[in-house]
Amino acid sequence: MKKILIITYYWPPSGGSGVQRWLKFVKYLREYGWEPIIYTAENGEYPVLDTSLENDVPTGITVLKRPIWEPYDLYKSFVGQKKEERMIMGNLSENKKSSFLSNIATFIRGNFFIPDARRFWINPSADFLTSYLKENPVEVIVTTGPPHSMHMIGLKVKQRTGVKWVADFRDPWTAIDFYKDLMLTPIADAIHHSMEKKVLQNADSVIVASLLRKYQFEEILNRHYEVITNGYDEADITEDYLPDKERFTISHIGLMNKDRNHLVFWEALSELTKEDPIFAEKLNIQFVGKADSSLLTTIDEYGMRNWVTFTDYIPHKEVLKVQKKSHVLYIPASNVFSSKLQLPAKLFEYMAVKRPVLCVGDEDSDVALIIKDTQCGLVSGFTDKARLKENLKTLFLRFKAGEFATQPKNIEQYSRRNLTEKLSYLLNSLVSI
Repeated sequence: MKKILIITYYWPPSGGSGVQRWLKFVKYLREYGWEPIIYTAENGEYPVLDTSLENDVPTGITVLKRPIWEPYDLYKSFVGQKKEERMIMGNLSENKKSSFLSNIATFIRGNFFIPDARRFWINPSADFLTSYLKENPVEVIVTTGPPHSMHMIGLKVKQRTGVKWVADFRDPWTAIDFYKDLMLTPIADAIHHSMEKKVLQNADSVIVASLLRKYQFEEILNRHYEVITNGYDEADITEDYLPDKERFTISHIGLMNKDRNHLVFWEALSELTKEDPIFAEKLNIQFVGKADSSLLTTIDEYGMRNWVTFTDYIPHKEVLKVQKKSHVLYIPASNVFSSKLQLPAKLFEYMAVKRPVLCVGDEDSDVALIIKDTQCGLVSGFTDKARLKENLKTLFLRFKAGEFATQPKNIEQYSRRNLTEKLSYLLNSLVSI
């Protein structure tokens, strides 16, 4: 077995989509001749916990955990948040008004904790891993971000040891949708861009999770970028659950921030409930996961409160059950330019559970192109209310006819096992050089 050291902040018991990408790679890497070693934080500030994901960790693998200091206790004290409360990432606010103190804290975070709040783990981790690799050599190291401090650890280890280094970008860095909200000074912005470019220049290989993100990186530095998307795990999708025949259920699963809260969605639904009494009687909209306070305000403005339910974070196994018991799975893209670069991991599970996807977003984005290519759902633009209403009517007609399953095309390429095989080809090519 060739050995690969994976440097990741998110690892079980952390929950959420960020942990699953490399957890699933690790699950299948041994099948392709690679023995994974994990380096992760011992006491990370995870937004959510999901101990059920520990069942996917292969037996007998080495997991190195080292203490990390993050300034979140100071942040919580500063903004009046309880110490035991978990941080919410992704620039999501559950409070109706952003306080003056929260804005100050955001400014400090964006301009003094570069590239992110885990920056204080970079040097101790690089020191530990440089020493560890002398006694325990590996063929390749991988860093996965965000948080992008992981890439800065990889850069230092690469410079000190010369070991082959793969930088994996699950999400963009300076093109992330909430980057504009960090209140960066020109100096801080320049530092972020400089760090990002250093990673792209020095990594032996760079993986991105969407095709358009590859094009965005090519504008920063012209080099080869490997596209390996997220995917679905067949082993997760075993039990069959059927939707309620009496309720037309539209579900959104995951973080719902203000940039994904599209007024056109609520306008279309509000009009349809007034135009069609049966639609109004059967409609059920559910949000599973953290939601920005602006969502509730919008729901009230459009008089839709009676049709909407909220559920906090639930374990991944329960998420799959929710997906299967839905008639429609909703993906609202962030209404910012960089949304084209982002390919939500849940899309692949949505297509795998064979429930139609309803997307509001750019019609030439990676999300839209994959939906059209696999024929797993319907797409409308950010302001195209007429198309959205037609899509909703089409899906409602299917519901009334008792049709809830889709037959997506060519989705095997997105299985976690096949994606791990693709990763193994890349790793093998690096060690053969």
